[in-house]
Amino acid sequence: MAPLSVALSWFAYFYEEYLGFVQFIIRRWDRVIEYTFNHFSLVLTVMFFSLILWISVGLIISRYEKLASTAFGIGNILFVIPSISVFGIFITIPMLGLGRTSAALALILYAMMPMVRNVYRGIKSVEWPIIDAARGMGMSARQILFQIQIPIAWPIIFAGIRVTVVMITGIATVATFIGERNLGRFIHHGIARESADMIIAGAVIVSVIAILLDYGLGKIEYKITSPGLRRE
Repeated sequence: MAPLSVALSWFAYFYEEYLGFVQFIIRRWDRVIEYTFNHFSLVLTVMFFSLILWISVGLIISRYEKLASTAFGIGNILFVIPSISVFGIFITIPMLGLGRTSAALALILYAMMPMVRNVYRGIKSVEWPIIDAARGMGMSARQILFQIQIPIAWPIIFAGIRVTVVMITGIATVATFIGERNLGRFIHHGIARESADMIIAGAVIVSVIAILLDYGLGKIEYKITSPGLRRE
């Protein structure tokens, strides 16, 4: 019985020290659901507008090379600015202030760099002989873009989307400092109260959401990618 009692004591110690956040999640289940829903809805809102805006920008700069360096320069500058600073700038703008609008706009800016770069790289990865052959068959520039270039570039474009989703899911936790009620509140309040359970609970849930979103997008990518371009 001695080995069993030792094993049970070690399990109890491990549970108390490292899995206490499970008890915290159970006790605050209603708050966990609320913050998880808010976090998830913020990420979806940001990605909806980012897809429309930054894919369009990526396609435009792939046509006009002079704009590419400017767009990448702006994207690099935005990407290296600390997220808390960007959030702080937006709350000082009249009619925005604290809350979701400022958080969403800041996160949309952060989504620029990975999405625009991957769209540009994907379109440019299509070899010229393929485009020339399509022109020789009488296809218009619009047909070449939507029927040739985008389908071939889709794996690269979608890789940028997946990276952006995971990145935005993580950065969204910082939006709690400007009034957003999401999972970042657990981390923020946990640091303020020196509660490891709150910090770990927030971090674990955010990580699970990011992993599930990435996994789901991977399945979608496989389904909508041409069989000849799939990476098994």
